[in-house]
Amino acid sequence: MDTMRHQQDNTTDLKKSKSMKKINHFTDVHGLPCIESIVRSVEETPEPITTKITGTIPEWINGNFLRNGPGKFEIGNQKFNHWFDGMALLHQFKIHNGHVTYKSRFLSSDSYQGNKEHSRITVSEFGTLTMPDPCKNFFQRFLSRFELPKPTDNANVSFVTYKGDYYVSTETNLMHKVDPETLETTQRVDWSKFIAVNGATAHPHTEPDGTAYNMGNSYSAKGAHYNIICVPPTKKVADETLEGARVLCSIPSKDKTKPSYYHSFAMSENYVVFIEQPIKMDILKVVTGKLTGKSISDSFYWDPKLNTVFHLINKQTGMVSSVKYLAKPLSTFHQINAYEEGGFLIMDMCASDDGQAITNYNIQNLRKSGEALDEVYNTLCRVFPRRFVLPLNVNHETPFDQNLNQHSGSTATAVKISKNQVFCTHEDLHGEELHEYGGLEFPQINYGVYNTKPYRYFYGCGFRHLVGDTLIKMDIHGKQMKVWEQPGLYPSEPVFVPAPNATEEDDGVVMSVVITPNKDKSTFLLVLNAKTFEELGRAEVPVNIPYGFHGAFNPTP
Repeated sequence: MDTMRHQQDNTTDLKKSKSMKKINHFTDVHGLPCIESIVRSVEETPEPITTKITGTIPEWINGNFLRNGPGKFEIGNQKFNHWFDGMALLHQFKIHNGHVTYKSRFLSSDSYQGNKEHSRITVSEFGTLTMPDPCKNFFQRFLSRFELPKPTDNANVSFVTYKGDYYVSTETNLMHKVDPETLETTQRVDWSKFIAVNGATAHPHTEPDGTAYNMGNSYSAKGAHYNIICVPPTKKVADETLEGARVLCSIPSKDKTKPSYYHSFAMSENYVVFIEQPIKMDILKVVTGKLTGKSISDSFYWDPKLNTVFHLINKQTGMVSSVKYLAKPLSTFHQINAYEEGGFLIMDMCASDDGQAITNYNIQNLRKSGEALDEVYNTLCRVFPRRFVLPLNVNHETPFDQNLNQHSGSTATAVKISKNQVFCTHEDLHGEELHEYGGLEFPQINYGVYNTKPYRYFYGCGFRHLVGDTLIKMDIHGKQMKVWEQPGLYPSEPVFVPAPNATEEDDGVVMSVVITPNKDKSTFLLVLNAKTFEELGRAEVPVNIPYGFHGAFNPTP
């Protein structure tokens, strides 16, 4: 009875908030096909199965293409609310001598095991608040509403590496070390046991020597702080994890109880760039969520009255630049690359002019059809690749009110507006053609060779739907693009794998997992020639795979 009343109250609140809130429309698209079946629960495939090869998988590709994403959206008779909430399902495409096998495992997290044991949602996720245990008496259930939310270890966002080991990560303080060969969970790792942070992003950056950088928030009586984290490149003993991690610097949030949300950050050769965007988190709402019946996603809001601020942190000294680089309100989840050249820091990212998309990706929206589905898509702001050029040598002699960007050929601007403030506008890293493909997200580059360096190519998904429906290769020189598309197919984040002894930036392949809602058990691994963007081959998997988030290639000898 208590649960039913709570759900009715939530529905009423939702109707009230929707009626009071002005809904913006960014596009006018009609007739989108229903994609309900690509956000459905599936079974794991723990034993490797063979795939059917069409075309040719280059024999020089040897390793595991690993993917992460939600794979279970219901527990017992309870349902998760948000796409980010589903139980982590880990996938492996093992590629060897032109052959491919596939297997998958649910991450053996405490959240997953607890849910499975009790046949109900026992740990709150981003968009789903767990209900009080029905086995407890009334007084125990009442008291449980005053408990702080327990962080989830449902690491369903990405595969990352620290000290040569593979981990799966979300954005809490909890990760899992995973064996890339077996996909088995080998160790649960808590960031807060090593450094004073309450979480870390699922998108660290790694130097060529293995040194990793990340960001994580901390909360104390002094308010919220953004922390730059550095993890050493190697282990001192075989079984260590994050030993030696340190906080390079700590930046206080301007609003102590409402820090900005960030999904990732940028890194050049000498700087970490923290992008403080106007997507805010109300910490008071987070900590009182159980009492008010609100999930973590309810604490997120977009404040377009605020500018975006780029903070530069020196990686060697940990010093934060006194110069703040401002831009108009923008939302960014994924950066493309950043590098230094001629006294400027060039920073490329995928960004939009509205930051409300994150709350729109609930499962109910993804499963809509007809006009209701069109309405969801049209209220999401498109994401496009952009370039900012930040002058590094700003001092008291730097003139005011003139464009400081002398970087060759760039239309981005940077204008000193006060002693320690430079206002920046972006350059579009695309031509008009990209608008036809709904913008671009999930950007990837030839990371191992060109991260933090001048580069020419990046790859991503075009978004003419709520998920990617094309693969795009963008040539920054001339802003030309190549596209792979097939009607009714939805490719995931592209991952670039360089060819042996490659001499050119795009000498290699691009891999993506492609799924369709139109045919049962019709997933395939797609391999494209990165240079021509033509299909080399595909490996068809006779199982269903939901649309996921991020992946990585784990090369093997």
